[in-house]
Amino acid sequence: MALSANALKWLIRFYPPLFFQRIWVKNIRSDWRGVTVKVNKSLLNLNYNRSIFGGTLFVAADPFYPILFYQIFTKKGYNIIVWMKSAEVQYMKPAMTTLTFNIYIDDKTIEEAEHILNTDGKYTKFLPIEMYDKKGDLCVMVFCEVYVRNLNIIK
Repeated sequence: MALSANALKWLIRFYPPLFFQRIWVKNIRSDWRGVTVKVNKSLLNLNYNRSIFGGTLFVAADPFYPILFYQIFTKKGYNIIVWMKSAEVQYMKPAMTTLTFNIYIDDKTIEEAEHILNTDGKYTKFLPIEMYDKKGDLCVMVFCEVYVRNLNIIK
């Protein structure tokens, strides 16, 4: 789907699984290499300890690497499929306030993925997401295994 980063930001903001968990996309870079996300603490995502429910934090991490990789490589002319193959979540400290995280995909990662897509046809890699509270303390680490497949190479 051909959308601008700004249009996709607004579409994602009101996507029900994210909206009702109070996950808010603050920014998507126009070059599709990064995103800034806020996970707002609210009555809709509290657990019994009054911290943000762990499932909400996992949901917040789930879509963004696949979206970015998809946009980067379709803009380069690739016919691909992308999804998050697996994830590992480490809860470092209870999320007692709103959390934020930034994702940035650097040139080296894009070049590595492109080389592997052109030779093997499938690229998988674990990439980190660090979620910080309002004080700047690390609360959650998520390691997302991204799967990208070049549909023009059959193996």
